[in-house]
Amino acid sequence: MKNWILKLVALAALSASAVFAQTTTTYTAPTPTEMAARVVVRLTTLLDLTTDQQTQATTLFTTEFTTLSGLQTARDTAQTAFTTAVKGNDANSIAAVATTLGGLETQSVTAKGTADAAFYALLTTTQQTKLNTLNSSFDVLGGPGPGGFGGGPGGRH
Repeated sequence: MKNWILKLVALAALSASAVFAQTTTTYTAPTPTEMAARVVVRLTTLLDLTTDQQTQATTLFTTEFTTLSGLQTARDTAQTAFTTAVKGNDANSIAAVATTLGGLETQSVTAKGTADAAFYALLTTTQQTKLNTLNSSFDVLGGPGPGGFGGGPGGRH
C-alpha cells in the first residue's frame, strides 16, 4: 500500500513539473498590414475581388489600420489621464480629456469612413449589390465606431 502511495506521489510530482515546465507564448497583435490582408482575403471570398481590387483594398485598409493603431495609442493615454482626473476630482482635466477623446473618436470614424468609401467606389455594380445584401451580417460600411453602429470592441472588419 505504501509503495503504491509513493508511486502515486512521484507520478504527481513529475506531472506537476511537466506542466510548470511548459513554455508560455506571448500574444503578438497583428500588424496593420496583417489585419488588412485578412480583411482582403475575406472580401475576396465574399465579393470575388480581382487582383487589382485586392491590391487597392490592401492599401486602403492598411492605411486605415495604421491610422487606427496610432489613435488607439493616443486613446489609451487619454483614458489614463481621464482616470487620473476622475480620481483627483479635477473637473477641468476631465473636460479637457473628454474633448481629446471626442476628437480621437472623430478621427477614428473618419479613417473608417474614408477607407470604406474608397473601397466601395472600386467595386463593380454587381459587387456593390452583393455587399449591400451581405451588409446586415458583414460590417464593411457598417457605420461609425468599432463594430459599426452599436458595435463593440475589437474592430469592425
